[in-house]
Amino acid sequence: MANYKNIESALIHGGISTDPTTGAVNVPIYQTSTYRQSGLGEEPKWEYSRTGNPTRAALEALIAELEHGKAGFAFGSGMAAITAVLSLFEAGDRVLISSNVYGGTFRVLDKVFNHFNIRYSIEDTTDLDALEKKITPDVKAILVESPANPLLTVTDLAGVAAIAKKHGILSIADNTFMTPYLQRPIELGVDIVIHSATKYLGGHSDVVAGLVVVNDDALAQRLAFIQNSTGGVLAPFDSFLLIRGIKTLGVRLDRHVQNAEKAAAYLQNHKAVKKVYYPGLPGAQGYEINKRQAKNGGAMISFELNENYDIKKFFKALKLVSLAESLGGVESLVCHPASMTHAAIPYEVRQSVGITDGLIRLSVGIESIDDILADLEQAIAESGEE
Repeated sequence: MANYKNIESALIHGGISTDPTTGAVNVPIYQTSTYRQSGLGEEPKWEYSRTGNPTRAALEALIAELEHGKAGFAFGSGMAAITAVLSLFEAGDRVLISSNVYGGTFRVLDKVFNHFNIRYSIEDTTDLDALEKKITPDVKAILVESPANPLLTVTDLAGVAAIAKKHGILSIADNTFMTPYLQRPIELGVDIVIHSATKYLGGHSDVVAGLVVVNDDALAQRLAFIQNSTGGVLAPFDSFLLIRGIKTLGVRLDRHVQNAEKAAAYLQNHKAVKKVYYPGLPGAQGYEINKRQAKNGGAMISFELNENYDIKKFFKALKLVSLAESLGGVESLVCHPASMTHAAIPYEVRQSVGITDGLIRLSVGIESIDDILADLEQAIAESGEE
């Protein structure tokens, strides 16, 4: 049994943290497609790397432990992870999704799974009473993000899990923005947790990966079958990089959040800023719920400038902060959700849920906060010039 109680230690020593063959303190990259078997008919532990690989297995054991689940699964991207989870459902099933979710999640439901008659409905998951009334016999799951992408909307995860259990359906939480260091949905009763591990878990913008954790043995068997059958598995080298990234997750997120709290306060008090979305600010939507279910507000901020500021000039003027897709790396990144991460969502839907053309999403990095704020300040000043 591991000799630790806290997640800071589990990040480093959790799962399979040493190589059982050599004792190496880092699990090696088992760069092999197949394995020699001792005899015909004898069931080997390893047979083919789509089915199982020791490096990937170490990562899967690690994320299962960190999320306090029963089994973990590693995929080639966050979208591959979501696709595997949605493959649990059958034609005629419906999934309720949060009113603002990652555009890729919407796209795969709207453009891929719709072809197989697996449908979705966009709902306000922050209103639990209204949400429960939307559960009809064809609804088989509720899929939420909390905080959601990109408006940082907070949903009561324990409340959603309780509703799902009451109706005999699955609760699914995308925990990408928070990671198990800040929030553990399974502890709140959620059945399935998804991560785009490309983001904070990897942490260095050098790997694309997805992770899933389940808290039920039967569900784990079903997902293992889907993972092996569809084959969207994470490669050994990427699994190694992800394990390495997770080891520093705690110290990185502490700095990310420290910077984000200062950046959110700066933006909230800035005369050029019309609105700030950050669940760590008192008075923000879901502030008290987030305080109850998460360690803090995380490191993602969205905001809007006043109408007399040109966001194209703002993006162009940035020097330290990069305009780029993705989030959660050590470097600060901004994006324009309406034309980048959420472009797959129709204009009318974006407008109805608040993803306006003026919305800016900021992933606060671990640089000096003084340098981050100075860059934002000069870019805002440039964007307000006539």
